[in-house]
Amino acid sequence: MQAAVENPSAIRAYYEALADGVFLGAVCKDCGRYTFPPTGCCEHCGSWQVERAQLSGDATLLFATHNISPACHPRFETIAPYVYGHIRLKEGPIVQAIVLGVKATPQDLQRLFDRGPVPVKAEMLQMNDLPVLAFRVAE
Repeated sequence: MQAAVENPSAIRAYYEALADGVFLGAVCKDCGRYTFPPTGCCEHCGSWQVERAQLSGDATLLFATHNISPACHPRFETIAPYVYGHIRLKEGPIVQAIVLGVKATPQDLQRLFDRGPVPVKAEMLQMNDLPVLAFRVAE
């Protein structure tokens, strides 16, 4: 069995690509499933035979809520209050991310809930220290 090895080049490649508006994951050569964020092994079957893959950025918002105050990290203070949610990527993985295009008010969250699962599209938010993945609600 191969030992787990931290892969800083995968992390660096992810953030560099995200800064350019490219959304990266990993695809397994053995089972064909996607892992996000990209890592050195498949989160589904454990295979080390993975390669970087550009993801579509198309997804479905499953549910959303607002952040608590203060923001969970100083980098997010400038955008608080904000909405975040669980999002199923077109390629399969479920991620948690900031949701754009909806206000963090009870009324707006209720309207979003009433719509049911809604399409969203990946976007990059440039924070002071690094790019951050977010998803915008489709109109």
